[in-house]
Amino acid sequence: MIDKELKEIFDRGIFKGEMKFDEPMSAHTSLRIGGPADVMVFPEDPVSLKNVLLAAKKENIPVFILGGGTNLLVSDEGIEGLVISLKAFRGIEFTRDSDDKTVVLYVGAGEPLAGLLNFAQRNGCTGLESLTGIPGCLGGAVYMNAGSFGVELKDVIVSVAVMDMSGSISILEKDKLNFSYRNSNLPEGSIILSANVALLKDAPEDILRRMKEFLQKKKNTQPLGEPSAGCVFRNPEGAAAGRLIDVAGCKGMRVGGVEVSGAHANYFINKGRATCRDFLDLMELVKAKVKEHSGIVLEPEIKIAGRR
Repeated sequence: MIDKELKEIFDRGIFKGEMKFDEPMSAHTSLRIGGPADVMVFPEDPVSLKNVLLAAKKENIPVFILGGGTNLLVSDEGIEGLVISLKAFRGIEFTRDSDDKTVVLYVGAGEPLAGLLNFAQRNGCTGLESLTGIPGCLGGAVYMNAGSFGVELKDVIVSVAVMDMSGSISILEKDKLNFSYRNSNLPEGSIILSANVALLKDAPEDILRRMKEFLQKKKNTQPLGEPSAGCVFRNPEGAAAGRLIDVAGCKGMRVGGVEVSGAHANYFINKGRATCRDFLDLMELVKAKVKEHSGIVLEPEIKIAGRR
């Protein structure tokens, strides 16, 4: 059985961290939707991560890497196999590459994006202010090339440390990466361990002022206080998905416990006891409305995982 095979790595003392069985994914996603993962592990270090990957590979156990769970819709039937959370891979440090104008930071994949922004502000490091208000952790943000107000993670990335599914670690320099809109284009099976980011020096009070300004703009236009997964659909070339959904008359549309936000039409809100099926059905309704109104077929930005 899957639990027996994975428990062996504990018995042999080659895994540090927590392991849970039948863990509800609704507790680990910002949407608060999702059935149980067969097994969920929280490795505390790269060696433990490597050993659990090797155990899963040996037994042909499917593996799903969980970021911050903020751009993710999980099936009501849950996720088969093994879910790995890297929330323990936290930490921020200055590197030796810093100079009089530029600061380079090492950031662990499990570091909350908010923690990175606050660290940067306190230490007079500018370049990330527009990402204020984006939830989740650095690893997921790099994987999705998260962005806001014209700034994306790719703009500050120096290098990314990744582990492949066999446990080998490599450093990918920026010139070897091929970031695109909401996509890192990392090699298949890459697990982000950390990243180095380059920021400029500025007065902490000026950085804080800009952070507050960006956050207020988002509060005015986005449902930041409600359970969502961020933007549901990708922006088509030359258009904004939220605007297309709005003019198609979809604001306030609801299926079961999921509703199109009245604040920003590209956000779907869990109004209580929502299911993955509700969410998917609402996505199809909105897509059909937009296609009928504008002729544009929207593509999902949200990641969908689990049994179908």
